[in-house]
Amino acid sequence: MSECIFCKIVAGEIPAGVIRVSDRFIAFADVKPVAPGHVLIIPKQHFGTLLDIPDSWGAELLTFTKAVASSLLDKKLGDGFNVVMNNLEPAGQVVPHAHLHLIPRKDGDGLRFVTKV
Repeated sequence: MSECIFCKIVAGEIPAGVIRVSDRFIAFADVKPVAPGHVLIIPKQHFGTLLDIPDSWGAELLTFTKAVASSLLDKKLGDGFNVVMNNLEPAGQVVPHAHLHLIPRKDGDGLRFVTKV
């Protein structure tokens, strides 16, 4: 998709702080991180949401995500992490290209995610 910002990153048209790359996925630093080390993981091919990613890619996505998360923990960017994925606008998806947020966490960091008061 020619206007998709994430597709432009994959194509090298927009610079990104690339963390890790595989045949199907790329991880790069979020430009508006909610915590130090906040990373986005996207498929290199354009898919709108999780529902569009082929089932056969699931194991590779999980392995890739675990490797990136382990790297963030090894670098002491957090003592834990969240994996968050917003799918479709009502759920908070801003960029219509499937992506996971991998967010390193530390005790007392003040971050809160989907919770019901």
